[in-house]
Amino acid sequence: MATTPVSSSGPAPEINTSVPHSARIWNYWLGGKDNYLVDQQAADQFQAAFPQIAENARSFRAFLRRGVTYLAADAGIRQFLDVGTGLPTADNTHELAQRVAPECRIVYVDNDPLVLAHAHALLVGSPEGATDYLHADLHQPEAVLDAAARTLDLEKPVAVILSGILGHVMDDGLARDLVRRLVAPLPSGSHVLICDGTDTNEELRAAQEQHNDRGPVQYRLRSPEEIGSFFDGLDLVDPGVVPCTRWRPEPGTPAPHVDSYGAVGRKP
Repeated sequence: MATTPVSSSGPAPEINTSVPHSARIWNYWLGGKDNYLVDQQAADQFQAAFPQIAENARSFRAFLRRGVTYLAADAGIRQFLDVGTGLPTADNTHELAQRVAPECRIVYVDNDPLVLAHAHALLVGSPEGATDYLHADLHQPEAVLDAAARTLDLEKPVAVILSGILGHVMDDGLARDLVRRLVAPLPSGSHVLICDGTDTNEELRAAQEQHNDRGPVQYRLRSPEEIGSFFDGLDLVDPGVVPCTRWRPEPGTPAPHVDSYGAVGRKP
C-alpha cells in the first residue's frame, strides 16, 4: 500500500511482476494486454473454475459506462474521484464524463505501479476540463481527499467511483468505514457509484475461495444486502442495488443476471 499519495508527476514505484495484481488480472479478462504471465495464470485458474468471470468483468465496465454517463448528463456532476481505477481500457471515467461535459474534472486513484506507468494515457482529457492521477490507497481516505483537492473543488459536489475495489477490503466494518470517510467531507449533492462481486452463485464462491487460498490477491464476495449497506445515509438512485446488467440498461439491450451488483447513491 502507498503511504503517501503522489501525483502522476512523482517517481514511479517499482513494478513487481512476480506477484499477480487485481488490476492486471481484470485487464486480462477484459482482453487487454497490460498484464504479465503471473496475472494470466491466476486469471486462467479462476476462469477454469468459474467461466462466467469474464462476463462479470464486462458487466462492471458496462455499469460504469452507464453510471458515469448518468452522473454527468442527468445528475449534473462535473467532478469525479475514481478510486481503484485499474488500467486504462475503453470508456474510462474521464472519457465518459467529458463526452457529456468537456469541463468535467477527474482524479484517478490506484496503488498499482503499472497503472502509474500508464498515467499518461489517463491524463489526456479535454482542454476545458482536468484529469489527474494519484498513486494512493483506499485505506487512507483523508490523504486521498487532501491530494485530490489539488484538482477538485471539494466544496462542490463530487462523484466517488468505487468499481470492484471494496471487495479487496476483507473486513465488512472497515469497508463501510472507508466509504463513510470518503463521503463525509463532501457536500450535499455528491454521489457514490459502487459495484462489486456478490456471493449469489455457489460456483463463484468456490472459485473465489480457491483463488484467495492460492495467492495474495484477496477478494471478498458480499451479499446484495451487504453491498447495499455501503449506501447507508445516502439516497439510492432508482432502481437501487441490482445486478449490474439491470441498472438502467440501454433500451433493447439484454440484461441477463450476473453475480455483480451495483448502485448509485446521492448524499442528501
